[in-house]
Amino acid sequence: MGMKSNSVIQRLTYCALCTALLSVCAWLTIPLTVPVTMQSFAVFCTLLLLGGKQAWMAVAAYLMLGAVGLPMFHGFQGGIGILLGPTGGYLFGFLLMAALEWLLDTMMPQRTMRARSIAMGIELLCCYGLGTVWYCLLMEGTSIRTALMIGVIPFVLPDLAKLVLAFGVSRAIKKRI
Repeated sequence: MGMKSNSVIQRLTYCALCTALLSVCAWLTIPLTVPVTMQSFAVFCTLLLLGGKQAWMAVAAYLMLGAVGLPMFHGFQGGIGILLGPTGGYLFGFLLMAALEWLLDTMMPQRTMRARSIAMGIELLCCYGLGTVWYCLLMEGTSIRTALMIGVIPFVLPDLAKLVLAFGVSRAIKKRI
């Protein structure tokens, strides 16, 4: 479960802060062989800090603000064209991750760190799956193998490192809130 908050205002503030974190982390790029943003780190932190229901709201707000044209996405981009473009499936995959976390929070609210780690790994695989299928549908003639080589394989190790980092950061934040 996410951070316990006593008021609606606190919960909304936490959601808004995580929405802002998603945006800022989308702008942060690590220059590796394939440029990697910190977006998935922000998604992991949001899931860990807020829990599924509030995380879903934060991610949905992030996507809606980006859809209306605010520069919420990688490269300070915004607009519905980004969401409906070839990489939009990965962005909607973040919402899928939050929905799955929400389901797990409902079914198993007291999960161990190991169980949460495994769940988030599976949620990430679902995000990759949605993004890959989306990419293949929009980029006609692209094989699943090619889509995986472009949109998944280069990101697996960095995303796993970001998951580990998110556990540490979220634990430190929870201790102070």
